[in-house]
Amino acid sequence: MDQDLLAALDIGGTKIAGALVDDGGRLLLRTRRPTPAREPGDGVMRAVAGVLRELRAAARWPRVAALGIGSAGPVDARRGTVSPVNIPGWRDYPLVDGVRAVVGEMPVTLVGDGVAITAAEHWQGAARGRDNALCMVVSTGVGGGLVLDGRLHPGPTGNAGHIGHISVDLDGDPCPCGARGCVEGLASGPNIARRALANGWRPGPDGDASARGVAAAARAGDPVAVASFERAARALAAGIAATAALAEIEIAVIGGGVAQAGEVLFAPLRRALGEYATLSYVRGLEVVPAGTGTGAGLVGAAAACRQALGRPV
Repeated sequence: MDQDLLAALDIGGTKIAGALVDDGGRLLLRTRRPTPAREPGDGVMRAVAGVLRELRAAARWPRVAALGIGSAGPVDARRGTVSPVNIPGWRDYPLVDGVRAVVGEMPVTLVGDGVAITAAEHWQGAARGRDNALCMVVSTGVGGGLVLDGRLHPGPTGNAGHIGHISVDLDGDPCPCGARGCVEGLASGPNIARRALANGWRPGPDGDASARGVAAAARAGDPVAVASFERAARALAAGIAATAALAEIEIAVIGGGVAQAGEVLFAPLRRALGEYATLSYVRGLEVVPAGTGTGAGLVGAAAACRQALGRPV
C-alpha cells in the first residue's frame, strides 16, 4: 500500500487538533480535544495521545508515511522538546518521545506553530510562489516564520522567524519573555484591548471588551480604538521592516484573529511601513492578509513534514 498521506498535529493552549493530510494539502480526517493546559505535563500528553489514537483508528492510517507537529513554543526540534508559554506543565517536555510511544518509529517533524502557519501559507496560501516571505499570526500572541530562497526556514530549533519577540520599544513594558517592548506586547489582541481600555474606551452594548470589540469601535470612528490599532500597526511595521532589512523578504503575510479587523489594521500598517521600510531593497515590500483558513496549523505541520521528507512544497 502506498504511504501517500501524512499525519499532522496542531498543539496550542486551547486545543489539540489532529488530521490526516493528502498530497494536495486536503484534510481528509480531523479530530480535536481541548488542551488541559493547567494539568501537569503528562496530563496534557494524554490528551495528545488521545488525538493520535483517534487518527490511528482510521482505515487510512496504514497509508501515513510521517507525522508533522506544529506546537506553541518555544520548541526545540533538535531535542524533540517543547516549552509552550501557555502550557505551564510543559517545560522542556519530551513531546516527540511521547508521540513516538503512540505512533511508533515513523519520521516526526517538530516546528513552532508560527513556522507551521508559514509552511501552510507558502504551500497553499498568500505566499505561494514567493521565494522570500515572512508569515505572521497576530492573535493572543504574535508568532511567525520565514521562507528563504523558496524553502521554509525553521532554523536549528524550529523557531526561526518568531517576530513577536523582536523589541521595537527599548523603554517599553517588560515582556514575559524577559525582554522589553516586544512586538507581541504592543500588537497582540489582548494588548490592543488593554491599551484601549486604559485610555478610556468602553465596550458597546454587546460587552465585547476584546480586540474584536475595539476593531468594531475603530470602524465606527472611535478615536481611542483607532489609536490603539494604529499603535499596534506601528509595532508590526517596525518588526516587519527590521526583518525585511535583514533577510530581504518580498512579502509579509498576516493572519490570526487580529488580522480579521481588516483595513482597521492593514491601512495604518501600510502607512507605517512606508516610514520604516525605506531602504531601496525593501521599499516594494507587500503586506497582505493570510490566504489559509482555520486548518492552517494542520496543513502547515504537514507541509513542514513534507519538506523534511524531501517532497515538493
